[in-house]
Order: sequence, then C-alpha cells, then structure tokens
Amino acid sequence: MPLLNSKAVILHSQRWGEADRIITGFSQRAGKIRAIAYGARKLKSRFGGVLEPFNLIQLTLFERTPTSLARVSQAELLESFSAIREHLHLMGQAARMATLVKAITADHDPNEALFQALVGGLRALTTTPDPQGVMLVFQIHVLDHAGFRPEMGSCTTCGSSLGTARGWFAPWSGGMICAQCRHTQSGPCLSMAPGSIAFVNQAKRLPFPVVTRLRATGQVRREVEEALDAFIRTILGTPLPEIASWAAEDEPRYALPVSSARS
Repeated sequence: MPLLNSKAVILHSQRWGEADRIITGFSQRAGKIRAIAYGARKLKSRFGGVLEPFNLIQLTLFERTPTSLARVSQAELLESFSAIREHLHLMGQAARMATLVKAITADHDPNEALFQALVGGLRALTTTPDPQGVMLVFQIHVLDHAGFRPEMGSCTTCGSSLGTARGWFAPWSGGMICAQCRHTQSGPCLSMAPGSIAFVNQAKRLPFPVVTRLRATGQVRREVEEALDAFIRTILGTPLPEIASWAAEDEPRYALPVSSARS
C-alpha cells in the first residue's frame, strides 16, 4: 500500500501492549485512519507527546494490508491547542467534537470540508468565551459535511415551504415538518421558532471562523440544542456521549472506552 503523508487531528489514543499506542485520527488526505505507533510510550520515544488527543500533526504512515493497521513512521506537531488542556470545560467540548467526528465518519473517506471544520472548531475553542456555542455550530457543520444536512426550509413530508411560521423538527424524517403534517405523523417532533430555524440555516452558510460569531441564547439555543441532540441520536443510534472518564489509566483523559464509539 502507498505511503500516506497528511495533516491529521488525533481523535483518540489508547495504550497497546507494553510500549505501543493505537491512534485514531482524521486526516486531510485520507479521512479517518487508525494506526499503531510502536514504542510511543517509551520514555525516550521520538513521538513524545505528539500523538495526544486534539493535536494537529503532520503524519506519515506506512500502510500495510487492508486488514491490518498502518504503522506510524513520523509525526510532527503542528498545533497543540494548548489552551484547551488548561480548562476542563474546554477539554469536554473538544472531546465531544472528536467523538462526533469519529462516530459519524467512515474509514478512509476523505472530506476536506469536515477536516477544516474540525481544525476550525478546535481553534475557536481556544479563544471563545462561549465554548457551548462553538460546539453548537460545529455540530451543524459536521452534520452538513458528513451528508446529514437537516432540511430546514420545507416540510420533509409534503414539500411545502415553511415560510416564517413555527415548525416542528422531526429527527426521523431528516428535518422539519409543517403543522398540517405533524398531525398525521406518529414520530416525535420538537417545536422550533422561526428564529431557531433561521439560526441553523445561517450557521450552515457561514464558514469557520466566521460562524463562531453567531450567538444563540435563550429559547433559540435551547431549541437548536434539543433538535441537534435528537438528530445525532437518530443518526448514530445512541446519544452523543458525555465524558466517560477524565483519568482512566489506559485511556486518554477525555476518552470513551473503545467499545463505546465507532472506530
């Protein structure tokens, strides 16, 4: 298999054997990848702290067979987003970003827009006074770039335009339904005000870092958060996990157990 050299963000890192480490990253050129770094946990390892979660690195892999892990040959730290590690609440949001990208993407499926959203989201966390707001717009962008853009402008059942009326978000339908169709459907629906719908539509159009200037407060934030949580739960078959462990010996401080998220 060919050599891969690409920028990548480390999504997950776990101990393996006596001195090795298995990483999951999202790379600019190859999408989600998994690889083993031999000797990464040795005291004098050439990798040092480069393979820690959230780091943006220049990664060189030697690919093996389609059924075996690639081997990390070189890893150079490009950006550590060190401010994230200074605050637990920022680490929590960064962990949710990494978990969402890891769960919603397939292996070896390049996605430049999603990669840029991930890097932009991590950068925004280092400067924002509103990390939850950054996470909100990040989720909208990831869903969009991963092919799960919710339909917010027209009814997913009958196709009629919603206009400026209050609508209902139906996660099972992939977007909004109108008031008339709502009474004919048995699935759960979440009421959304015109301002909440407009926020999602505007967030989809604006790139990082411009989108982080959007502010959702009060009812708008509550409705958008509820809609996104329900939609992600429908797509993944499980809620976006909260932080399972901050100090597990065999996992990074933010990480979920390997069995709790998709590879």
